[in-house]
Amino acid sequence: MVPVAFAASNRSMSDTQPSLYQFFAPGGVLSRTHPAFEFRRGQLQMAQAVEQALEEKRHLIVEAGTGTGKTLAYLLPVIRSGKRVIISTGTKNLQEQLFYKDIPFLEQALFGEAASGSRLSVCYMKGRNNYLCRKKLYDLTDQPVLSGLEEIEQYHAISAWEKTTSTGDRAELAELPEASALWHKLDARADACIGQKCSEWERCFVTEMRRRGMESDIIIVNHHLFFADLAIKLQAEGAPDAGILPEAAAVIFDEAHELEDVAGNYFGISVSNLRVEDLARDVESSMQHNRMMSASLSGALGSLRERAQFFFSLLPPGEGRFSFDTRREFLEENGEEFLAFNQAITRLAGELESLAQKPEEVFNFVRRAQELQVQLGFAMESDDRNTVFWIERRGGHGRSNSPQRQREAEKTRDHFQGRQNVFLQATPIDVGPILRECLWSKLECAVLTSATLAVGGGFEYIRQRLGLEHARESVLPSHFDYESQALFYVPPDLPDARTLQFTAKAAERIRKLLEITRGRAFVLFTSYAQMNDVYQRLLGELEFPMLRQGDAPKSALLEEFRLTPNAVLFATSSFWQGVDVQGEQLSCVIIDRLPFAVPSDPVVAARVKAIDADGGNAFFQYQVPSAVITLKQGFGRLIRSLHDRGLLVLLDNRILKKQYGRVFIESLPNYKKTIDLQVVEEFFGIGD
Repeated sequence: MVPVAFAASNRSMSDTQPSLYQFFAPGGVLSRTHPAFEFRRGQLQMAQAVEQALEEKRHLIVEAGTGTGKTLAYLLPVIRSGKRVIISTGTKNLQEQLFYKDIPFLEQALFGEAASGSRLSVCYMKGRNNYLCRKKLYDLTDQPVLSGLEEIEQYHAISAWEKTTSTGDRAELAELPEASALWHKLDARADACIGQKCSEWERCFVTEMRRRGMESDIIIVNHHLFFADLAIKLQAEGAPDAGILPEAAAVIFDEAHELEDVAGNYFGISVSNLRVEDLARDVESSMQHNRMMSASLSGALGSLRERAQFFFSLLPPGEGRFSFDTRREFLEENGEEFLAFNQAITRLAGELESLAQKPEEVFNFVRRAQELQVQLGFAMESDDRNTVFWIERRGGHGRSNSPQRQREAEKTRDHFQGRQNVFLQATPIDVGPILRECLWSKLECAVLTSATLAVGGGFEYIRQRLGLEHARESVLPSHFDYESQALFYVPPDLPDARTLQFTAKAAERIRKLLEITRGRAFVLFTSYAQMNDVYQRLLGELEFPMLRQGDAPKSALLEEFRLTPNAVLFATSSFWQGVDVQGEQLSCVIIDRLPFAVPSDPVVAARVKAIDADGGNAFFQYQVPSAVITLKQGFGRLIRSLHDRGLLVLLDNRILKKQYGRVFIESLPNYKKTIDLQVVEEFFGIGD
């Protein structure tokens, strides 16, 4: 990620465009072009801070409360700077808002219809698995491997679309099911890509996307693509054709509160039975297609599958995610099986290398086998002190705490119905030193922004976790009047949230609150078990339509919630952020308990242990700040516009009774607060 100056033709526009004040101020350009303009002091302050950071080549951390208008606040300085800038977001919704709404609006406001020659060059880049691989599609034409009428229909639809699409982006195929097993066989994911050796390289949709990126002023990506690309470049040690993102002078990280978890995923490794099966299936498919399957190659594939299956079945049992701190003892007992698995990988790579005539994809299969072997060795034998080693087990439909892992499972579940999948994981305990060395020190300017970055009014937590030193800092107030728009209620009489008595009492209080609000609520939980328990207790007790996460796709649930009067949605972590429902339809957000990360989670436990071992206090330095940011995200679902009004509820009264509760309260916006249910009733006009 070596920063470079912007191309000479993209000179700074700051001399020819309105100043930031002329654009954002009352009576300025924005007031004349935006139909719902309101002067937002925080928006102007943020724009000035971003422009200063870009000019001075300094990093910047800025918390901009909901309603600040932060996307325009960083986009205008980016345009005025004339530098190539990557904007990395946490959600697809924000990517689409930037590309389809905010940037076209700014183009129109700055350049007007006539000045088409001055328009910006903007590229919207997604992860490779969103794009069609033409070679895979053409190879599949000759292979009778489609299973069932549905796959055959999907194949014909994709084939027809491929002839007309200019992007290859599956989002254009509205009729293609989200969990299509066929798409997984046809997408352009990196592990199956053979790069410039591919016969379709020049016509490749990913090649074309890379070209567009090289020609663009602004490149819009998400955090997963950004860090996947960075990890590839690190592994390739700066090879010129590594990765797909071009060099840039600056990166804007919007929704930057997610960076530690995403970076941890991509700087770690994951070796699974799914990955072995993917490799074996791809080799088998290619060899059969090219009529090169020999008895020895077939034997090597059979041996790999058998050895892998046996090895993964020997790993310690357990549900979900759990630490693997007995690796040494495991290898002492099962060293022969580990060695046999390794030898099976070596044998397959050797068989492929010895082929007299090699199809172009064989070199990639060999690379994948060698990479698998190296990473398996690291996961089982490394003593790296900054890495936590752990196991994740789940069935074909199991859920994972990691969105990235869950997506991987969802893509492949139709292939492995009923099988328990096992993932050997190695994750950095502290990503700060890695980011400091390979990102912050290489970038000319990084801007980290979100509505939820500060804890207790400062950025010490986020700086520490991300290894970001010498950055300017700014906390900007929201444009909303939280004191009059939101009431924050904590019931002082409920049992401690950690006790067995809590759930029954919490369910009863939720029922009472929903009767006051007439439904129109999100009820957010810190665990699936708690969500399902409360949902079942209230089934038949509530007169309002009840929706539950998991009963339909997230987008469908949100749409049903918006369209169903007085609906109540019961949900967990994926609805705590990136969800926007404005108006009276959402008038209440209830959270069951303080969202502390599960202390037994292997990554959390390792980070806690590392901080304490270093002489720190992990509870106050890591666990509380992390929970504060999550709580701010959850409560942030309620007030999304100047006209929204509603009730925030935290059923966990430790926020009132424990010393650390003050940190939470001081970090939240200035809501009106109460512990009296009667005040809640009065807020909704009951009992006047």
